[in-house]
Amino acid sequence: MIVHVILFNPAEHLDADTKREILAGLASVAKEIPSVIRCRVGRRTRHGLPGYEQMMREDYAYAVIVEFADMAGLKAYLAHPSHARIGAHFAASASRSLACDYEMVEAADLEALVDAI
Repeated sequence: MIVHVILFNPAEHLDADTKREILAGLASVAKEIPSVIRCRVGRRTRHGLPGYEQMMREDYAYAVIVEFADMAGLKAYLAHPSHARIGAHFAASASRSLACDYEMVEAADLEALVDAI
């Protein structure tokens, strides 16, 4: 499985309706692109454990995790016109963002990741 992880902070000047529009756009893209298996969007939570949150070097308000069966699915997603559309809107609306892609395996299959290094 491949996951596409996006962490972002909306630009400060955005109102609540615009933030909702961005999040809804992310959800609609997931429905429009056939290779998306699952798309989840979450908001940063804080739990107040002493020292834990202070260790974080970066702070992002939202996370988006998009799942694909394989690398071909991720590439199809990235090449899709709907991704280009939301990507342009997202780039203009985020003050900071970070996107990374990961190959995921079950804990019992960790050896597959070691062999790939």
